[in-house]
Amino acid sequence: MVGTVRCVKGTAPGALPDGRPVPPLTGDERSQLLGWLDFHRATLAAKCAGLSDEQVRRASAEPPALTLLGLVQHLAEVERTWFQRVFAGLDVPPVFEEGTGYALAPERGLGEVLTAWRGEIARGRELIAGRSLEDTGRLVDPPMAGLEVSLRWVLLHLVEEYARHNGHADILRERIDGVTGV
Repeated sequence: MVGTVRCVKGTAPGALPDGRPVPPLTGDERSQLLGWLDFHRATLAAKCAGLSDEQVRRASAEPPALTLLGLVQHLAEVERTWFQRVFAGLDVPPVFEEGTGYALAPERGLGEVLTAWRGEIARGRELIAGRSLEDTGRLVDPPMAGLEVSLRWVLLHLVEEYARHNGHADILRERIDGVTGV
């Protein structure tokens, strides 16, 4: 599962023993931003690796709706919002039906959600390929709708978003089966 989230080119020493890419230790700003984003994407995938659909649906920490499956679902929406809606200015619907957020549809399993999430990552990569960190999009949601935002800011925000939610994923995974340190 982890290997499907690729690392950007840079001067990284390779991968960690669990397969997650090490972000470039040197290099240009874009390579480092994308390297850290890929590291956090791979960390989320690693948190879900080896678990059943039942396990990733388990709310192991408060609030009760917070699950690993819900986090992956949420981050698919985050990827779509920031790269397609904000940066590219596309009018696209949510990845999943309106109002799902962290809520889980009984028929939607981990495989389907991971596929959707990976598809959103791939689409985001397509939309920013060859674009400058200074290129801009526009915020779409109140209270700051219409304000200009750079690709640099979007990438920094996504690194922060993944880092925060990977902290949640750490707690969830440890409560499910005791796995730590991923």
